[in-house]
Amino acid sequence: MKEWIITNGLGGYASSTYYNGMNTRRYHGLLIAPLDPPAKRTLILSKLDESIEIGEKKYNLFTNETNKVITKGYNYLIKFEKDIVPIFTYSINGVIVEKTIIMQHEKNAVIVMYKISNKNIKTKLNLTPIMNFRDFHSEKHDKNFNFSQNFENNLLKIDFNNGYKSSIYVNDAKYNKATKGIFSDMHYSREKDRGFDSDENHYIPGTFSITINKNEDKKICFICSLDGKYGFSDEEIKQIDGEKIIIAEKKRIDQQIKESKLVENIKQCQLDLNANNKLDDEDEQIYKFIIRKYMIASDNFIVYRDSNKLHTIIAGYPWFLDWARDSFISFEGLLLISRKFEIAKEVLKTFSTNIKDGLVPNGFSEYDNKPLYNSVDASLLFIDAVNKYYNYTEDLDTVKELYGAMHDIIENYINGIDLDNNNIYLDETDYLLVSGTNETQNTWMDAKVNGKAVTPRNGKAVEINAMWFNALNIMKRFSEMFKKTLDHYEYSYLIKKFNKSFEKEFYNENKKCLYDVVDTDIGKKVTNKYDEEFHYGNDCNHLKDDKIRPNQLFAISMTYPAISPDSDIAKDIFLTCTEKLITKFGLRTLAKGEQGYCGVYQGNPAQRDSNYHQGITWPWLIGLYYDAFKNMINSQEYDEENKETIEEIKEQLIRFRIKIANVFINELVNGNTIGSISEVYDSDENASQGKGAFAQAWSVSEVFRVILGK
Repeated sequence: MKEWIITNGLGGYASSTYYNGMNTRRYHGLLIAPLDPPAKRTLILSKLDESIEIGEKKYNLFTNETNKVITKGYNYLIKFEKDIVPIFTYSINGVIVEKTIIMQHEKNAVIVMYKISNKNIKTKLNLTPIMNFRDFHSEKHDKNFNFSQNFENNLLKIDFNNGYKSSIYVNDAKYNKATKGIFSDMHYSREKDRGFDSDENHYIPGTFSITINKNEDKKICFICSLDGKYGFSDEEIKQIDGEKIIIAEKKRIDQQIKESKLVENIKQCQLDLNANNKLDDEDEQIYKFIIRKYMIASDNFIVYRDSNKLHTIIAGYPWFLDWARDSFISFEGLLLISRKFEIAKEVLKTFSTNIKDGLVPNGFSEYDNKPLYNSVDASLLFIDAVNKYYNYTEDLDTVKELYGAMHDIIENYINGIDLDNNNIYLDETDYLLVSGTNETQNTWMDAKVNGKAVTPRNGKAVEINAMWFNALNIMKRFSEMFKKTLDHYEYSYLIKKFNKSFEKEFYNENKKCLYDVVDTDIGKKVTNKYDEEFHYGNDCNHLKDDKIRPNQLFAISMTYPAISPDSDIAKDIFLTCTEKLITKFGLRTLAKGEQGYCGVYQGNPAQRDSNYHQGITWPWLIGLYYDAFKNMINSQEYDEENKETIEEIKEQLIRFRIKIANVFINELVNGNTIGSISEVYDSDENASQGKGAFAQAWSVSEVFRVILGK
C-alpha cells in the first residue's frame, strides 16, 4: 500500500497511506512532533476522521482497520495526488471535498485544509481528531488517557497532564465533546508483518461540525499544534491561512531549485546519446521534472537540531535519526549538488563538535541527545565530506577551522582507539587499519541477532582501509595547502607504506575481486551467525573472508582510490560487481550463490536482521558503482588510438544512468513511497516494493546524483 510523507524541518512529520489515509504503521500520523528537535518524536494527532451529513444520511469518508474490519470511506475517494503536499478528493452525491495536508516549515503543527463545493442540499462536515501522546516507536495498549480538555473562544486545548499541551482550531465550526472518547484497537497491518504488536487505542476529544449551504463553496482550515517553542500561540493559530502556507511551501521549494542552478545548467545532466548535446522541449520538461522531484525528496531529510542550533541530516523516515555515516554518504547528493553550502557547513560542525578520541559520533540518542560512538567509518567519511565541501565551495576558512579535528582523527587512528570497545588501530606490520571485536561491529554491516554478528567484519575491512587511504591523501593535500610540513611528511609516509600492502593483502585472484575482510586473529576460528568459517587466502596466513560484497567498490570509487582505476585489478573488481551484484534497484550486499545468501527482506526483527546485509539490495550502493565507473573512464589516456573505446565506455555510463533514471522516476511516482525512495529492496527479478525505512536519505542522494550526472 503506497505511503506518503511531508516533514517540518525539525524531524517531525505527517505520514500515512494514499488509501484514504488509513494508518498501517504505528509510525503513521498527521502530527508526529519532536519534543527536542529532531529527537523525542511523539505521536500527537493520529488521524482526522471526516464524515458528511447530507439530509438524513451520513457518509463516513474515513478508512480505518480495527479487528479485521475496514471502514469503506475509500469508496468516495476519486483522486489522490502529491507533489509537495498530499491532496485527497472525494465525491459524495453532488458534494466535492478536496483535502490538503500541509506542515509549516519549522513548526510542530499540521494544517488540514478542506475546499468543499456543495451542489446538494444543506450539508454538514464533521471532523473528529484521533489523538495520543506516546513515543512514536511504541503503542498505547491501555485506555488510561489522563488528558483534559477545554474549549473556549473556538479554541480547543488538550492538556496531556505531563507538561505538554496541544491546541486545535477550526474556523466556522461548532464543537461537541465526546462522551466515551476512546478509539479502540486501531490495527496496523505493516507492524504485524514486521513482527511487532499491531493494535492500539487512541483518545477522541470530540467532533467539530461545519455547515455548508446548498450551492455554497466553503474553505475549512483545521490546525493542530503542539504548544511551546515550535508551536503556534493562541493568537497565531486563529490567523492561519492554509492556502498561504501551501503557497509559501511551494515558493520555498522553488527558491531552492533556483538557488541550485540545476535548471540553468541543465545540459550537464545529459541523459541521452545525442552527440550535439541539444535538448528539445520535451527533454527539457523531463529534466525539470526530475530536478523538482529531487529537490522535494531531498528537502525532507534536512532538519534543525535544537541542541546545538545547527542543521543536520535525518538518515531515514520513519524511525532513523541523524547518523554520521549516512549523512556523509548523502552529503554531496543532498547538499552540495543543490548548493546548500551553509547547511552543509552546519552539518560538518554538528558532528565535528562532538568528536571524542578521534571518533565522530555515528549518531545521537533519541531520548537524551547523547553522542553514540559505534562507527569506524564515520570519522573517515567526515574527512571525505570536508574535501568534497572544499571542492564545491573553495571555502578555505572552514577547512582550516576543521583541520585540527581531522588531524586528531588520523593521529588517534594511528595510536589506537578503545572508546566503547571500537578497537581501532594501525597494524604497524602492514600499515592497514584494524577495527572492531567479535562483540563490536562498527562498519555499516553491523546487524546482530541474539547478540551474534550476522556479518562479522572485525579486522581489516576492505572499505575501511579504502577510506583510510582516501583520508590520508586528503590530509596530505590539506597539509600542503596549510604548509604543515611535518604533517605532510607523515601522511606521505603512511600512504607509501599502505600502497605496499593493500593490493597484496586484499586481491583475491581466484574470484577476481577483493577480499571483504582480512582478519587479524591468526589461527582463530571465526564464524558468523550461520557458523560459516572465513576462508584462508592463498597468499598469506591471515584468515580472509572471500565472499563477494559491494564494499570492495570503495577501493576504486573514492576521490583517491586505493586501487588504481586503470589497473587490471580495478577492471576485475568492476566486472565482478557488475556480474554478481547489480540489480534493478541497486547492488546486492552479497552475491547470489554465496553461502548465507538471502535476497528477500521479510519476517520478524530477527529474520530481517539476518537478511539485512546478506543479499538484500540497497539503492545507495549505486553511487559507489557510478563513481567507480567514472574513475575508470577518467583514468584512461585519451588519444587517437583508444578514442573510440573511451567514447563507447562513456556511452555505456550514460545508458546506465538512463536505466537508473527510468527505474527510479517510476519509483517516485508509482512506488511504495510517493515522492521518495526506500531503504532496501528485494534482490530477485520480480522485486518491486521498497522495504525497510520508506524514505531513506542516502537512497535519494545517490540515485539522484547518478541521474543528474554529478
